Amino acid sequence: MDYAKSGNAKSGKNTPRHAEHNAKGSDKNPFGKQPPKAELLKRMKEAAAKKG
Repeated sequence: MDYAKSGNAKSGKNTPRHAEHNAKGSDKNPFGKQPPKAELLKRMKEAAAKKG
């Protein structure tokens, strides 16, 4: 008996189970678009102020 032929098909290795909602190249996160650093600093300062 050939046990390799029995059972479910093997899934591909190292493949994600689902697509990320903010994957690179999607509408929410297009390629080549880097958010400005000033925006990041603003968000970090707001988070720090909210925390402390």
